[in-house]
Amino acid sequence: MAKPTGKNEPTFESALERLEHIVEEMEGDRLPLEELLGRYEEGTRLVKVCQERLNTAEKRIDLITKNASESGELAPFDPISAPAEIAATASVAPPQRAAPARKTPPDEVSLF
Repeated sequence: MAKPTGKNEPTFESALERLEHIVEEMEGDRLPLEELLGRYEEGTRLVKVCQERLNTAEKRIDLITKNASESGELAPFDPISAPAEIAATASVAPPQRAAPARKTPPDEVSLF
């Protein structure tokens, strides 16, 4: 089982599980308005937690991939310095994709 990340924050898995439970409760017609608002507030907080965890994981994967492709070594992930390292690599333009090849009939010659 995953451990909490500190500051009484739930793990991604526990936040997602709770969020799914909240959605099920809200889809029913048994909760009074005040409880619906409370669940909605809790749900928005949990969505934010999940998004932060996913963003951190994505940055970690990017950093691991970058380090593996450059030096062949994996560096430990530092969430404080990672955003600056990722931002530095984001300024590099993505590779351009080649235009799809045009198909020409067998009896026709194409110069392009």
